[in-house]
Amino acid sequence: MILDSYDPLKQEMFNVIDDNGKVVNKDYEPDIDNETLINMYKTMQLARIADVKALQYQRQGRMLTFAPVKGQEGAQVGPMAAAEDDDWLVPSFREMAAMLYKGVPLKQLYLYWYGNEQGSKFEQNVMPVNVPIGSQINHAAGIAMASSIRGKNQVAISFIGDGGTSHGEFHEGMNFAGVYDAPMVTIIQNNQYAISTPRQMQSKSETLAQKAISYGIPGIQVDGNDPLAMYAATKEALNRARAGKGPTLIEAVTYRQGPHTTSDDPSIYRSEEEVKNWQKKDPISRFRKYISNKKLWNKEKDEALQDEYKDFVKETFKAVEKYPTPTVDEVFDYTYAEMPKTIKAQKEAYKAYLKEREGE
Repeated sequence: MILDSYDPLKQEMFNVIDDNGKVVNKDYEPDIDNETLINMYKTMQLARIADVKALQYQRQGRMLTFAPVKGQEGAQVGPMAAAEDDDWLVPSFREMAAMLYKGVPLKQLYLYWYGNEQGSKFEQNVMPVNVPIGSQINHAAGIAMASSIRGKNQVAISFIGDGGTSHGEFHEGMNFAGVYDAPMVTIIQNNQYAISTPRQMQSKSETLAQKAISYGIPGIQVDGNDPLAMYAATKEALNRARAGKGPTLIEAVTYRQGPHTTSDDPSIYRSEEEVKNWQKKDPISRFRKYISNKKLWNKEKDEALQDEYKDFVKETFKAVEKYPTPTVDEVFDYTYAEMPKTIKAQKEAYKAYLKEREGE
């Protein structure tokens, strides 16, 4: 068992494959069927291509502010492949790859970043994109407790960035989950920067996994660019949660290859050499080598897949641009289950103002 033997104070990063896709930890190589391995790779590729295109659309003035996922696909797809369909995904704002694997259509994700509230309506057990830093940890703890009380046997999987661990709601949610043995797995995506603040200036903890000690729960630092390591660690954490043993904290050491958001210029605070060094650890390249070594993938399949996804992404965004313009009602209607009288009054007043302005 990984978690039983792991000591977060020893600062040993858990991995299964190296940068060349070679298995270096055979004892912990997860037993994943070929179909799932291919699905994992395809989802990572779709996320990468959709991410690159979204950045272009935003620069063209065709999309609002966007938070790129490039470089973090392995840290997200590995855990979601380990999860059950009924488990809950509680994202922050950079989990496009995780949401795609969970079954959220790309159209929904693009609608959200396009500024359309319809992009937050999911048929899957996925919470909407969460921008306020850290509050999703409290949401996940609540969902996990509800699952436990109702005997649903569902686990809440939440994601947060390294900077988010400095926010009070991270501590509050983790402490609550630890005290009540909530079935919850929290994944810290340590992508080395909280906007421009480097990881070493974010916390004096030697690792972020060590923060688990204060909550009395297991913590493990994992190579976040190794989808198999993320799968193995998450699978064990999920099994532990389902057995009533409470939450687990996983630090996924990865790298944000692009900007924090489209409002950011990372060249101001990090060097090109640093970026290139991390690109050598790219999760997609690493995983492609792994499945190629297993004779499941080749260059021809890869080229065909990329062509297919590039066309798919373009057609998806064309559909998003043709989507009906959001109404004033949608701006107000999705905050409360029952709209308070004060909000109703604001909505009616604003609609009256717009009508009056149209008549000028």
